[in-house]
Amino acid sequence: MPVLTAAAWRARPRAASSGHAAPLVVCLCAAWCDTCSAFRVTFERIAETRPNITFLWLDIEDDAGICGEIDVENFPTLAIWRADALVFYGASLPQEGSVARLIDAMAGDAPPAPSAPAAVVELGRALTR
Repeated sequence: MPVLTAAAWRARPRAASSGHAAPLVVCLCAAWCDTCSAFRVTFERIAETRPNITFLWLDIEDDAGICGEIDVENFPTLAIWRADALVFYGASLPQEGSVARLIDAMAGDAPPAPSAPAAVVELGRALTR
C-alpha cells in the first residue's frame, strides 16, 4: 500500500465500518529534517510490503491542522493504532529492520499503550473516526 500524505488522507473514500479497521501507522516528521527525508524511502518500502496496514506521512509543520499540538522531540516519531486504540507512540531509530519489526508486532496483538500525550490521543481520534 502506498504511503498516504495529508492531502491523500483527506481525499480518500471512507470505508464502510466493518468493526475491524486496518492498523494505522503514522510517521511524524518535518520537511527540514534530513533524517526524515532519508527515512521516507524506508517508510515507503515498509508500506509496500504490508498491504493490510495503512501508512500516513505527516509533516508536523505543514500538516499542523491535522497534527494539532503534538510536540515531537526526535525524528522520526511513529504512532500506531489498531482500530481506535493507540498501541505505540515514540521516536524510532530510522532502521528498516527495526521499524518493520516494531510495526509487525504492534499490528498484531499488542496491548494499548499505557499513556500518551493528549495531543496524540486527539490525533488518533481524528484519524480513526
